[in-house]
Amino acid sequence: MKSITNADGIKMLSVICPVFNEEAYIENVLTFFIESKPDNKELLVIDGGSTDKTIDIVKKWSEKYTNIRLLFNPNKYVPYALNIGIKNSTGDPIIRLDAHTVYSNDYFEKILGVFDETGADIVGGHMNKAGKTILQEVIAYCTSSVFGIGDSKIHDLSFSGFTNHVYLGAWKREIFDQIGCFDQEMKRNQDDEFHYRANLNGKKIFLSNKIKSTYFPRSTVWKLFKQYFQYGFYKPLVLRKLKKIVQVRHIIPALFVIYLITLPLYPVIYLFIPLIIYLVLSIYFSTRRKQSLIEIIASPIIYFILHFAYGSGFIIGSLKLIFEGQSQKSFY
Repeated sequence: MKSITNADGIKMLSVICPVFNEEAYIENVLTFFIESKPDNKELLVIDGGSTDKTIDIVKKWSEKYTNIRLLFNPNKYVPYALNIGIKNSTGDPIIRLDAHTVYSNDYFEKILGVFDETGADIVGGHMNKAGKTILQEVIAYCTSSVFGIGDSKIHDLSFSGFTNHVYLGAWKREIFDQIGCFDQEMKRNQDDEFHYRANLNGKKIFLSNKIKSTYFPRSTVWKLFKQYFQYGFYKPLVLRKLKKIVQVRHIIPALFVIYLITLPLYPVIYLFIPLIIYLVLSIYFSTRRKQSLIEIIASPIIYFILHFAYGSGFIIGSLKLIFEGQSQKSFY
C-alpha cells in the first residue's frame, strides 16, 4: 500500500469511518472533518446498509467536497468496513473515526504530533465518555469505573505512555503490509485483536492525553446489554487466535454469572456472602461521585447489566469454541 503526496510534497492523511444508520450523528463528523486541519486529507465513509438518511447525507456532502467518498460494505460488520476503507485509502497515517464521538478541533494535528514525538506505530487517545440523557450519563460513568470494566489505561484520562490499546486508533500505513488488516471473524473486539497482534509483532502503541475526543455510549439498556454480551462472546476467540493465557480479570464476570445461576441450587446462607459483597461494592462505587438520586439508584443496575452481559457472552463464546472447534462466523 503506497501513500501519496500533494504538489508540495505533503503527505495525504486518510480518515475512515464505518457507519450504519447514523443520520443523527454523521453531519457532526463531516463538519469536523472539513473544518479541521491539515487540509490535505481524505475521508472514506463506509456504509453497512443504512436504511435511514445516512447515505443521502453523505452523498450530498461528497458532491460538494471531493475529498469525501462514500463506500459500501455489503457484509455490514465493522472489520469489513475498516478493511474496505484501508484498501481504498491513499494516505498515511490512516485514522479511524466513530460517528458517536465528538472530536477536538486539533484532533488530527495532535495525532500527527504524537507520531512524530514518540516514533510509535499506532497512536490514539482515551475513551472519554459523556451522555446526552440521564441513562447515558449513568452508562458513561459505570463503563469508565474500575468496578464496571477494570483498570484499563484507556479510561485513565491522566495517563500518557506506551500501552497495549487506544481508543479508535491511528495507524502508520506500513503496519497493514507487515501484520495484515483487521480480522473479519471479529464482529466485536476487532480493535483489541489487532492491537494485541501488533504488540506481539513488536509494534509500539502510544496512548496520549493530548488526543481528545468524547464518546457517547449506547442510549438504551438493551443496546448496552447486546454490546457487552458481544464483547464477552468474542473475547475467547481473541485469546485463542493470539494464544494468550486467560487471566483472572477475563473470567471474573463469567464466574459471577455461574455463581448466580447455581446459587438457588445450594441455598445455604454463607453462600450468599459473595452476593452481599458484590452489592456493597456496587453501591459504594455508585456513590463515589456526586450524582442525582435517580443516577445513584440506576448505577448498580447498570453495573449488573455490564457484568452479567459480558460474563454470559464469555461463557457462551467459550462453549462454542470448545464444542464446535471452529470460528463463530455465523453465530448472530
